[in-house]
Amino acid sequence: MPRTFDMVADYLGTVAQVHRAFCTKDYWLDRLAEARADVSSLDSFADDGQGGTDITTVQTVFAAGLPAIAAQFHRGDLTLVREEHWGPLTDGQAVAAVRSRVPGVPGSITGSGVLTSTADGARLKFSATVEVRIPLLGGKLEEMLGQQMRYLIELEQKFTSAWIAARS
Repeated sequence: MPRTFDMVADYLGTVAQVHRAFCTKDYWLDRLAEARADVSSLDSFADDGQGGTDITTVQTVFAAGLPAIAAQFHRGDLTLVREEHWGPLTDGQAVAAVRSRVPGVPGSITGSGVLTSTADGARLKFSATVEVRIPLLGGKLEEMLGQQMRYLIELEQKFTSAWIAARS
């Protein structure tokens, strides 16, 4: 049964600065260069013509670096395809849609986020649904992926805040 996880990330920088970062190709290239995956690539980056951006990244973790529970169910290297769409900045906020999948694995992560202003910067409220369709063990894997997403959101928040600060 799918599990939903709600997360919040606070950024040092205005909504406009954070949104601009998310819609900048160099940001994604720099972010992927800092990723903890063994191989990372920006497979597509496109302005949607309406103030938003579509991004597809691919990250691979070699089999030797997989957590034990993941290695039990997935032989070989694990590749994650992440598709992200950032809508335009409208009335001081921007909306995102994210879809992640591991080719050949019966499951997915889908989510949506809203980037808004705070007194100190910007805040992303993100909700993701994790579904792993493996009988008896899917729930444990969903919980593990949810925890990993929380950690990933924290890493991405720190990277983004530092990236913006370095360019201000």
